[in-house]
Order: sequence, then structure tokens, then C-alpha cells
Amino acid sequence: MLCDRKITMFNIGDYVFNQNTGNLGKVIGYGHQMVNTAYMPTVKVLVDFATNSCRRGFVEEDLLTVWIPWEEAQRMEIKNYYVN
Repeated sequence: MLCDRKITMFNIGDYVFNQNTGNLGKVIGYGHQMVNTAYMPTVKVLVDFATNSCRRGFVEEDLLTVWIPWEEAQRMEIKNYYVN
């Protein structure tokens, strides 16, 4: 689920959470991807925790808009826990 928020670039070493895959990891780089004839920024993350497998230590690259800071993901999880 994508949320409406101000999009900021992450720093190398920041821990981020992918809202689509549920994976958690550390930012190791940046890139770009062509979406509808426009280049969109991506973030390259070394995954520490993958929700769909026991694998870790692989690189996941996805659009900047689907990554959120780990701290924000934790706040959202706590909020969802108490609301539901």
C-alpha cells in the first residue's frame, strides 16, 4: 500500500521498508527505471529481512516511492496493531 507522503531521498546506510514486498534492508545505492517514458529514481537495498523467503543478503531495487524509512514503518505497524 502506497501512502501519501513527502518523498525524500534516503542516505546510504539508512534502513528502509518496501511497502510492496515487505522487505527490510539498508540503502546501498541509487538508480533509475523507465516508467511511462520518464526516468524515475530507484533505491538499491541490501535486504536483511525478506518476508517471502528465508533469504537475506540480496539486493532489491525498486522505485523510490515504495520505500519508507524503517522508523515510519514501525509507527504504522504499531498504529495498525492498536486500531485493528
